[in-house]
Amino acid sequence: MAQFEPYLCFDGDCAEAMRFYERVLGGKIEVMMKFSEAPPEPGQPKMTGDGILHASMTLDGHRLMASDTPPGMPFEPMKGITVSLAYPTAAQGKKIFDALAEGGRVVMPYGKTFWADGFGMVTDRFGTPWMVNAGDAGGNNS
Repeated sequence: MAQFEPYLCFDGDCAEAMRFYERVLGGKIEVMMKFSEAPPEPGQPKMTGDGILHASMTLDGHRLMASDTPPGMPFEPMKGITVSLAYPTAAQGKKIFDALAEGGRVVMPYGKTFWADGFGMVTDRFGTPWMVNAGDAGGNNS
């Protein structure tokens, strides 16, 4: 069975972002490997630098992965995608939304909608766009 696992790309602040997500979302970082820690690949130059080659965090049985843009490659900011989170209650959603919004940019303020007791959109200080859904305004939480 296939699994969806978001993979975020950063411009040198992946380690800081993943530690922030671990704290705010209650996840657990399982892997955080620097470029300089990568084993050599035959025929390829040794990777160097303190940037993150690969990071992986689990959250309630789901995985969020990330890395910094490799040295020598241009960074492309995230666009055209949003990471969606869902929580059972509006209070839980509001707490997460507020934490993600700190130092970021609120796109749509958190509030009640016709489909959820709480919903908001924010781009955090690392450039990751988030949607936070919580509760069920219509009685059909799916």
